[in-house]
Amino acid sequence: MPRYIALIDGEPGGYGAAFPDCPGCTAMGATIDEAIANAGEALREWIGDRLVAGLAAPEPRSVDALLADPQAAEAVAEATLVATVPLVLDEGRSVRVNLSLDAGALAMIDQAARERGVTRSAFLVSAAQDKIMADG
Repeated sequence: MPRYIALIDGEPGGYGAAFPDCPGCTAMGATIDEAIANAGEALREWIGDRLVAGLAAPEPRSVDALLADPQAAEAVAEATLVATVPLVLDEGRSVRVNLSLDAGALAMIDQAARERGVTRSAFLVSAAQDKIMADG
């Protein structure tokens, strides 16, 4: 899964995230964590729009590669924080899978899904995406 570098700046109550490899792809958040989470969604939409338009996703660069580019290095130096954000794209098609889960874990998943008004599958996908985004 590709991971893009996000540059975070701002102050408590208003943080922004920008991607040097994805010009114009930005996100905001009241906290750094919220800005990073929103950056993941912004990245997904930005790349998705490019793919729909028939354009390729830009190749993500490492921090070292960004520092070797004078323009990007300046942006990195001005950032409050540098974060990696995984690109999680939806392909628009469902695939059936067979999973083995502990019965107690399955009951817990089903209860959580019911409480949220979603299907088991939707809950598991959402939980997986949240975990992937949280772990960067």
